[in-house]
Amino acid sequence: MAHTLVEKILLAHCDAEDVRPGDVVTVRCDVVMANDVSGPVAFRAMEKMGADRVFDPARVVMVADHFTPAKDARSAELQARLQRWSEAQGVTYYGQGRGGIEHTLLCEEGWIVPGAVIAGGDSHTCTYGALGAFGTGLGSTDIASCLALGSFWQAVPETIQIELTGSPGNFVTGKDVILAVIGQIGVGGGTNAVLEFVGPGAEGLSVDERLAVANMAVEAGSEAGIFPADDAVAAYLEGRARTAWTAERSDQDATFRQRLELDLSAVEPLVALPHLPGNVTTVREAGTVPIDQVYIGNCANGTMTDLRQAASILGGRRIHPRTRAIIVPATQAIWRQAADEGLLDLFVEAGAIVSTPTCGACFGGGNGVLASGENAVTTTNRNFRGRMGSPEASVYLANAWVAAAAAVAGELVHPETIG
Repeated sequence: MAHTLVEKILLAHCDAEDVRPGDVVTVRCDVVMANDVSGPVAFRAMEKMGADRVFDPARVVMVADHFTPAKDARSAELQARLQRWSEAQGVTYYGQGRGGIEHTLLCEEGWIVPGAVIAGGDSHTCTYGALGAFGTGLGSTDIASCLALGSFWQAVPETIQIELTGSPGNFVTGKDVILAVIGQIGVGGGTNAVLEFVGPGAEGLSVDERLAVANMAVEAGSEAGIFPADDAVAAYLEGRARTAWTAERSDQDATFRQRLELDLSAVEPLVALPHLPGNVTTVREAGTVPIDQVYIGNCANGTMTDLRQAASILGGRRIHPRTRAIIVPATQAIWRQAADEGLLDLFVEAGAIVSTPTCGACFGGGNGVLASGENAVTTTNRNFRGRMGSPEASVYLANAWVAAAAAVAGELVHPETIG
């Protein structure tokens, strides 16, 4: 029988003879991940379950990234508990200075391979679909079950297949691709479904760009975003994949909830206006907005691709006097590569702050939260009211080129006006 890519992955990880959308199945985990926010809550739930050991220490990863470095005693306690628990359980632990932001890090470290199932204590676990995996974010109680039993229940989602055609124009990135999709289907348009990206335009995106696309699938209400694995994924995983893998694709005659087409050559640099990721317009139509802060980085937009895009705008220029800029490489390895390429010096020379890898201000946890009345252009994934600090602040989501251009101009502008 014909199946979509995600149906094939779930079928391979459960005991059912077949799966169809709406079926509820128990799914085996290849990797279970939690962080310094979700982990300690999951540990308490696990204790209440009467479970004292994880199902398989080799498949459990803990990452301290949300409050790194700790901003106060409470966040320090969360990280201390995460580390102590990890050591006691014998699971892999990435602490500050030794890893980075969880979703970029797990891909970089070879934990994510095509066809795998990853249960993550973070809503943006959908990022792993960039490598052809089914990654889905779960609450801490469900993560506790995954830690103890190695499985979770999942309603088999429908699939919305999005064919990408054409080639992106100047200053258009993966961020714009997913903003265009969310702008079209809305923040609830993907509910109970996955977004599957196919076609020549999808194959033309780099792994870094695919990370940005898959990362924001949840902002459309989707269970996950996924790209079929191809030669680009194989090249990325060469020498880093921890397990063997095989590539699958949706059958041509599989049943889809919806099939859409997006011509990348028609996409302009976009921005999500406050206070919703689906409030999408072009940068040209957004109007002149004075910008107090620019934030470049997060779990899918702190890659070398993003940093190089920002550097192409900031190189030889100064950040506007009324604007501050914070640049956050997503992992230690990316930080070091950016240093080797001279990008960090370039950013500092322009007047930016370069941070250690951290979720930080992305979720209002520290390292650059916003004051009342301030406007920010960020490459992060959410612009809900109060997400990055004061509920009276406004957050505009955009790609790294647009964010860097705003830093130079002191206002929201099209990057072509900078150069």
